[in-house]
Amino acid sequence: MKGYTKPVFLVIIILLIDQVSKFWIKLNMTIGQDFNVIGNKFLIHFIENNGMAYGLEFGGEFGKLFLTLFRIIAVAGIGYGIHYMVKHKYHRGFILNVALIFAGALGNIIDSTFYGVIFSESTYYQKAALFPTEGGYSSLFHGKVVDMLYFPLIEGNFPDWFPFWGGEHFLFFRPVFNIADSAISIGVFLILIFQKRYFKEEHQEKESIHSEVLED
Repeated sequence: MKGYTKPVFLVIIILLIDQVSKFWIKLNMTIGQDFNVIGNKFLIHFIENNGMAYGLEFGGEFGKLFLTLFRIIAVAGIGYGIHYMVKHKYHRGFILNVALIFAGALGNIIDSTFYGVIFSESTYYQKAALFPTEGGYSSLFHGKVVDMLYFPLIEGNFPDWFPFWGGEHFLFFRPVFNIADSAISIGVFLILIFQKRYFKEEHQEKESIHSEVLED
């Protein structure tokens, strides 16, 4: 198990935080309900979506099923990738970043696979119930992903002279997301930032080959 402890621990922690927060939201809030955490710059705002990260949509019931199945296959591939990287002693930081992506993807898969079966529907007027006697709001693989983190940091209107959007209202940052989305984004961001460190030997090998070619 050497080399697996930290990635597995990280995945478990992310999943626990993600799922506990989503269960709490489903059972204690109605759709559209919100409350301020830090003034009006950080809110818990409950919405659900049928699609991808940050509330993006992917067309209809068939699209929803396809997206869920695609996620499952992708997560299985990422899980195998982590096993391969641990076995072949890849950089630990890189493995942990991939584990973040794995945990985030798995967290949203749990929503889209099971939430339609285990929860009643959340509405603007009624909170969801867990394991309702009348059954869930949808079928297996057709659940909705729970989002709640909202950071409307800057709001205002574009100046009248601004091209295309002059005078129109703008809001930054508009998307509402969850812990799983955050884990995916952080994992990808850290890989992009530290890729030279993670693949140092490969970069050194390429630089060595490049130098040899120049010398010849």
